[in-house]
Amino acid sequence: MEITVANSYVVFDLDWELYKPLQFLHTLQEIFGYRTQCCRKTLCLAGSIFSFGILPLVFYWKPAWHVWANCIPCSLQEADVVLLRTTDEFQTYSRKKVMWICLSALNSAFRLSPDNPFITDEESIINRAVRKPDLKVRCIKVQKIRYVWDNLEGHFQKIGCLEDCLSSAKIHLKFGSGLTTEEQEIRRLICGPNTIDVEITPIWKLLIKEVLNPFYVFQLFSVCLWFSEDYKEYAFAIIIMSIISIALTVYDLREQSVKLHRLVEAHNNITVSICGKNAGVQELESRFLVPGDLLILMGSKVHMPCDAILIDGSCVVNEGMLTGESIPVTKTPLPKMDGSVPWKTQSEGEYKRHVLFCGTEVIQAKGACSSTVKAVVLQTGFNTAKGDLVRSILYPKPMNFKLYRDAIRFLLCLVGTATIGMIYTLCIYVLSGETPGEVVKKALDVITIAVPPALPAALTTGIMYAQRRLKKRGIFCISPQRINVCGQLNLVCFDKTGTLTRDGLDLWGVVPCDGNGFQEVHRFTSGRTLPWGPLCAAMTSCHSLILLDGTIQGDPLDLKMFEATTWEMASGDDFHLKGVPGCAMVVKPCGTSSQAPVEGLAILHQFPFSSALQRMTVVVQEMGGDQLVFMKGAPERVASFCQPETVPTSFVSELQIYTTQGFRVIGLAYKKLEMDHHISALMRDQAESDLIFLGLLILENRLKEETKPVLEELISARIRTVMITGDNLQTAVTVARKSGMVSESQKVILIEANETTGSSSASISWKLLEEKKHIAYRNQDNYINIREEISDNSKEGSYHFALNGKSFQVISQHFSSLLPKVLMNGTIFARMSPGQKSSLVEEFQKLDYFVGMCGDGANDCGALKMAHVGVSLSEQEASVASPFTSKTPNIECVPHLIKEGRAALVTSFCMFKYMALYSMIQYVGVLLLYWETNNLSNYQFLFQDLAITTIIGVTMNLNGAYPKLVPFRPAGRLISPPLLLSVILNILLSLAMHTVGFILVQRQPWYSMGLHSACTVQNDTISKLTISPTAPVKNGTNGVFTSFENTTIWFLGTINCIVVALVFSKGKPFRQPTYKNYIFVLVLVVQLSVCLFILFADIPELYRCLDLLCTPVLWRVYIIIMLSSNFIVSLVVEEAIIENRALWMIIKRCFGYQSKSQYRIWQRALANDPSWPPVNQTSYSDMPECGRGVSYSNPVFESNEDQL
Repeated sequence: MEITVANSYVVFDLDWELYKPLQFLHTLQEIFGYRTQCCRKTLCLAGSIFSFGILPLVFYWKPAWHVWANCIPCSLQEADVVLLRTTDEFQTYSRKKVMWICLSALNSAFRLSPDNPFITDEESIINRAVRKPDLKVRCIKVQKIRYVWDNLEGHFQKIGCLEDCLSSAKIHLKFGSGLTTEEQEIRRLICGPNTIDVEITPIWKLLIKEVLNPFYVFQLFSVCLWFSEDYKEYAFAIIIMSIISIALTVYDLREQSVKLHRLVEAHNNITVSICGKNAGVQELESRFLVPGDLLILMGSKVHMPCDAILIDGSCVVNEGMLTGESIPVTKTPLPKMDGSVPWKTQSEGEYKRHVLFCGTEVIQAKGACSSTVKAVVLQTGFNTAKGDLVRSILYPKPMNFKLYRDAIRFLLCLVGTATIGMIYTLCIYVLSGETPGEVVKKALDVITIAVPPALPAALTTGIMYAQRRLKKRGIFCISPQRINVCGQLNLVCFDKTGTLTRDGLDLWGVVPCDGNGFQEVHRFTSGRTLPWGPLCAAMTSCHSLILLDGTIQGDPLDLKMFEATTWEMASGDDFHLKGVPGCAMVVKPCGTSSQAPVEGLAILHQFPFSSALQRMTVVVQEMGGDQLVFMKGAPERVASFCQPETVPTSFVSELQIYTTQGFRVIGLAYKKLEMDHHISALMRDQAESDLIFLGLLILENRLKEETKPVLEELISARIRTVMITGDNLQTAVTVARKSGMVSESQKVILIEANETTGSSSASISWKLLEEKKHIAYRNQDNYINIREEISDNSKEGSYHFALNGKSFQVISQHFSSLLPKVLMNGTIFARMSPGQKSSLVEEFQKLDYFVGMCGDGANDCGALKMAHVGVSLSEQEASVASPFTSKTPNIECVPHLIKEGRAALVTSFCMFKYMALYSMIQYVGVLLLYWETNNLSNYQFLFQDLAITTIIGVTMNLNGAYPKLVPFRPAGRLISPPLLLSVILNILLSLAMHTVGFILVQRQPWYSMGLHSACTVQNDTISKLTISPTAPVKNGTNGVFTSFENTTIWFLGTINCIVVALVFSKGKPFRQPTYKNYIFVLVLVVQLSVCLFILFADIPELYRCLDLLCTPVLWRVYIIIMLSSNFIVSLVVEEAIIENRALWMIIKRCFGYQSKSQYRIWQRALANDPSWPPVNQTSYSDMPECGRGVSYSNPVFESNEDQL
């Protein structure tokens, strides 16, 4: 971790090297120092008392304000409180108290001397963290990680892990014999316990946290106001709805807390054996482990309680928890190399092959020649790989989807509108001589009318319904807010093996070679066994298979290869002859296998396979014969280690024959070792030199049946599909063609980029893989896309770029100005490492794509977390970090997710528009009545709020997703012209209708007559009233005014709420048609029938209950005419203008509007570039047009959603 001091703050750079695919927390935070001041604290305490708890509530919502009010800025060295601020666009603050760790308790036991180092490792942060002479350590805890103050460097630094600067020699020397008891106790106190402790959050805590949400505080304010006005019924309804909502949320959070607690608790109480310096081997609980302890691993089925570096012996580990792939992985000891190079970078390839990660299961531990297996504790607690996984769940990346930002702005607009209404209300009622208390109530009423308290609840119902529908399809979601983001996806990346193709590999055959070239293919389906020779020996021994409880386990590819030889596997313990070590795995021919001149082969040493190296190597001993080295891996990589004369001249063409047919091809090579080699001292680079090429192993990897139809559906919906795989490039191209990702009419251009070598600079070349005639693309449905203008340029979409991970890396480093151009048409990315997959997803996001990633979890965890929407097809623990997990192991889940996302997004917009209109309808009606110092009665409000709006809000969201993906997306923003225009026009229509009704009713001939003469039907209450409604009389029963204006406004507003619901309920092309939402249609029909019944029924008791006045039938007909006119105009506006995509396209062209998305800008630029794409050209990084040039970046988007 790196922290720099500048102007009283430091920047935390959290360690990404722990286990990259799982480390996706906030990368940068600023930290500011503050010191508490007594006088400020006293003032804040007084303010809290006099504000009746409002000030502490504000401080709870705004922790930075709490610090600024109570403390004064100071240097970090003097601070007792620190303020952390994220560097993304959220600028989120969090407050942390500086704590002290006191070592004085250990002083009496071990007689610590301030003048001497506390631990023997002088470079350790612990020696620099202890303040002398009082023996104290300052620390803070951020997201479960402890940071201590480095007195020498003057910054906070992470504790709980060994320093990265240690070389392998120092690790062997300093920790090879264990720690002293004194060192263990000091480290234990400063580093903390080795536990991944996720407490089950008490229900009362969850309840308080949920209740203190600003939304519920506003609801509490509204409910108190309604009780003061005797509006008890709706207040109780809101209380009941809020209790149900809070209970469901608390239950859900509690379930997640319990599930996560159970996931980690088993690893906190494991008994382990450690070797202490001068203390021998002893057993203790794993929570007492500290970095530097020497673990002794014995037996099998051991769960690792920490991250540890293997220094002696070898282990076979199941890393399914981390990678999602339950395939045994072989771990080798860290070699003891001279020099001061940090251990992580000293050897080629990934350092992870020496690390046993926390949470993984050690299936088998083998000591080197009967010695014990030893490992040095590297990291403990939440610093470990499993700790990272848990932290990524505890502290998910904040969502910043534009919809939610726009929702806040929208609510602020409603608050602004409410403020205007409050001023208007104050003026009206003050001038009319009302009491101050009544004036305040009326003014506050306007806020609860203009800002509907039920809005957030109504919005979440759509997502809940979508989540329920996804669950029925076997798609589980741990981040429901991401369902809306699914609706905006316009690029989906797919892993190949296990995702697009089947998991299982079938061995098709082998192609042996000799000095003259490749020989005839040996097909295993023929029943013939492979003749004995180096090729057969390679297939029997070059693997990482293990024998566990009599069963051979390991990688499916290795299993298929070994089974084809019909040999069998045994432990070296069964062979006590010819110098075979007992710890070695032995393979031997069985009765049905070919006659081999050897009794068997002992696998003495493995250099395991890694994605970065793309190969594995073994050292074997023929029983009674030579020592041999065998290599297996990517054919191109294997050939590069062979003597050139042993590689056939037709190697490239032969390889292409099989890769173009979609086969997976593995290269094999070997050499004999000189007998004086000591195996334990043999370095990998020595073993992997001057090899003899043996041939090619051909495996068949078939497409899943669902792959092609799904990809065709996505492509027809104009959603880009990209393949990211670790397999061979040509195989990937063939799979892309077979699956339909690349059509037969489209060209594939191979990009090859090479690093700087010697005097030549980095180069990039472009080669056309196949030349095919361009034919018209498949017919598309005739939809007009507002957001995604489709260019007529015939070049666009007619070609795809294919490149490997090495070329991607070189382009990123040396040709950054070309990278966005390559990504615009880059479809096939082969030989990609897990880190490169994550980087590629990130680069697509910089181009403003909404990126989805679908993988089986094996090497995709990082990319799944980085993408806007990650879908894991694995049910291993690693998939917990992915927002979506599919039980069905194929890509059919992707279009389902997009459809439900689009439906949920449209539903959210519908609900926003409806709730805004409902509140504005009430707002307009109430303000008009305020003009006459009148208002709606409680039962009139209750009927609108509960019987109409609440039921509509619950049922309007029930529309399912439309079964067909259309070639355009719904709008992603509330603040978009069509949506804003829709809301504004409907508000104006409602305003016009209410105003017309309000004015016309006052001009009716019967208005100035007595109330009893307005219609023939009278009731006792009305008949007794003889005063003109121009000066309405207060009805003593309900405390409201009954008037013709009130009756007219109420009918217009109530029925208008039903009309608006029908107009705003959208169906095709993103949701099922409205008429298929049977419950919603039934609700509208019943509500409209009830309203019309009340309007025409002439039932005195009903009118008296609702505080309505009887009006002439003709006026009621006028009300229906006004509502019908409003409905027709609103419907015509919505269908002919708002939903008219062709019209918006014309408007955009007239105003010259062009999309500001980065990928759209690059599309337009490339469409007008006659020199693009370059074919059969080579460029160099020192050329002016190909250097770094003007690199692209989009800071706003980079911090927009997942770049935190």
